[in-house]
Amino acid sequence: MSAEPLASLDRSTLREKALDALRAAITAGQYGPGDHLGEVDLAGQFGVSRGTVREALRHLQQEGLVTAGARGMLRVRSHSATEVRELFQVRAALEGLAVRLLIAAPAREAAVATLRVAAADLDGTYPDFVAHLDADMAFHLQLCELSGNSMLVTAWRQLAGRIRVTIMARRDEEATLMSGRYHAPIVDAIEAGDVAKAVDVLQAHMDRAAERLAPPPGTG
Repeated sequence: MSAEPLASLDRSTLREKALDALRAAITAGQYGPGDHLGEVDLAGQFGVSRGTVREALRHLQQEGLVTAGARGMLRVRSHSATEVRELFQVRAALEGLAVRLLIAAPAREAAVATLRVAAADLDGTYPDFVAHLDADMAFHLQLCELSGNSMLVTAWRQLAGRIRVTIMARRDEEATLMSGRYHAPIVDAIEAGDVAKAVDVLQAHMDRAAERLAPPPGTG
């Protein structure tokens, strides 16, 4: 992946574009967990000043995508097994709420139809893992959006970058969990209107993902 120079933009737009470009590079796996993020190299790659890069990295620290290592060097964050499990516990709580709200919603039938299309799309042909991951994340975001709770959606989006970094770090483990068949039981339970079953299915979905994505003992 090559970065497009950003220097022709005005300063405020430049800052946002640099942040977006760095975030995209990290969440797409161009930089993996533990990789050093040097200001000089990044400034040259994106065609911006070191100060602009520094501001972007500071923001990504706040998002939990970047962390300070030895001698203050900034690196892509590596999530421990405990952190991965905690991340997916929170994700399960958010999406579990979305499921409850969807089942209670008057437009449940229409929401189910939309989710079936999104689940079927997961069995499509994708050029690479990142594109398939985009579709998987889109399904879960849509689940939250259809709940009608804007605060839930905002909270989910705040976790999205860390979810993607976690998945990209263990992409071989996640590939089998992104099929339409694996997501269909969530939609089935919502359609049936069975809140307890729907939440249980969603919880099992997240528990399995956390188990598969947690780094082995002694790593991460």
